[in-house]
Amino acid sequence: MTKIYYESDADPAAIAGQTVAVVGYGNQGRSWALNLRDSGVDVRVCVRADASREQARVDGFSTGEIADASRCDVVCVLVPDDAIPHLPLERRDTDLTIVASGYCLAFDRWRPAGDIAMIAPRMLGPEVRLCYEEGIGFITALSVETDVTGTALARTLAVAVAIGGLAQGAIELSAKQEAVLDLAVEQVLSPALTHVSQSFVGAMLAEGIPLEAVMTELVLSGEVERNYRILKDIGFARQLEFHSPTSQYGQLSRRGSFDHLDLAPTMRQLTSDIASGKFADEWDAESASGYARLRELKSQHAGPDIEALEEDIRDRLGPRVAKRS
Repeated sequence: MTKIYYESDADPAAIAGQTVAVVGYGNQGRSWALNLRDSGVDVRVCVRADASREQARVDGFSTGEIADASRCDVVCVLVPDDAIPHLPLERRDTDLTIVASGYCLAFDRWRPAGDIAMIAPRMLGPEVRLCYEEGIGFITALSVETDVTGTALARTLAVAVAIGGLAQGAIELSAKQEAVLDLAVEQVLSPALTHVSQSFVGAMLAEGIPLEAVMTELVLSGEVERNYRILKDIGFARQLEFHSPTSQYGQLSRRGSFDHLDLAPTMRQLTSDIASGKFADEWDAESASGYARLRELKSQHAGPDIEALEEDIRDRLGPRVAKRS
């Protein structure tokens, strides 16, 4: 059975008297640092001399160079995956290093000395802070990858509970499992859903339904978002009763309509490319190129024309209209 950790499994005293540093002060780093401090942990922020360092100082943190974190007992590394192997960090056998993504460990891009662990929030960076402030916390994926001292798990759980990552439970996943799952959602599921959505939009436009109405149904009304929240809270079977009998019958009777479209081979191939490290090699090359292909793809799929269309519709429908009322 999958191991799940809870707040009752953690002892905050496991890191008492130890120096703790957060490397990086972006979406995750700022949230982690603020949550740790509010939980009573004395945190130092180690970051490049840029706007993020100034923000950390404004937020009241003691700051230093990234290399300064080398002297800390516990270091939480919260910078982009491709930047981690290039950090000027030195770790000792007695130290604990925590990452928020399994990527570098899973694909052998970085493995420092000492204890190594992963605490990967299943939540976007800013939400890590908001969920902590709301007192509800969030689910995490958690693992100990290397335990030199015999205290790796205890110290990792102490950090996890301090950021709010045990409030809803932490699933024990290896760095490889977390990385494959995370990348597969991005590279396997997301493109499939995008294709389905685009096909649906085309079918609706062919029936003469205005694009604004289609976008409202899919995104702008917030109905899908709220439905997923209900699904999270009470599950599929119970939430189904909130739909009309017509809706229930339509949803359930048309299941299987697309079963002849076998997505599994493509999904397995994409997942294999992730698990084998093929994508990691591709991303290394992309990073080395200065992200040339990424810029091209963003221009193609999320460029100014797309942004202008979305802005126009949002100016005429949705929350912005309510704020003007």
